[in-house]
Amino acid sequence: MVRGDRPDAPALAVASGDEDRRLVARFLERRDEAAFHDLYALHAGALFRFLLRLTGRAADAEEGVQETWVRACRGLERFEWRSALPTWLAGIAIRWWREECRRRGLREERDDLLEPAAPAAAAEGIAAIDRIDLERALDGLSLGYREAILLHDVFGHTHGEIARILDVDEGTSKSQLSRARRALRARLRGRRT
Repeated sequence: MVRGDRPDAPALAVASGDEDRRLVARFLERRDEAAFHDLYALHAGALFRFLLRLTGRAADAEEGVQETWVRACRGLERFEWRSALPTWLAGIAIRWWREECRRRGLREERDDLLEPAAPAAAAEGIAAIDRIDLERALDGLSLGYREAILLHDVFGHTHGEIARILDVDEGTSKSQLSRARRALRARLRGRRT
């Protein structure tokens, strides 16, 4: 982490596209560490939360945040701003996780990894059970389905952005999300019976 920052620390502010462009330009012009730190502070928290839900493990999410930023810094000069910076970072993170899954020999279905992502806040009673059920059901979906639900329903990306992130057609993004939601509902019904 840069200067001891934790990737799960909430971002102090949400960067506008203009702010991202300004910071990236400053970083690229002089390799300005302060500009990088500001970019990191603005985006690392959301990137960590995304990777935590994608990977299901905090250690993997932390590793993914670091690897995503390393790759982003290497490719930042070629970034063409056809999407927002967070969208581009999410694409890098997804490609890193897919590579990790292949390298580790992880199956796309994650029923064998029933270590769900830790809830963001402690909850009691039925709400905690529902949240745990949802997280376990999401964890058990195939990687492609998790990506679709996380990118669209959790992080609010449009189908156009998802298509760019995943390098698929917009129609593919829509149908993948529809199938993912259907699979998630089926998994949740199965847990409650």
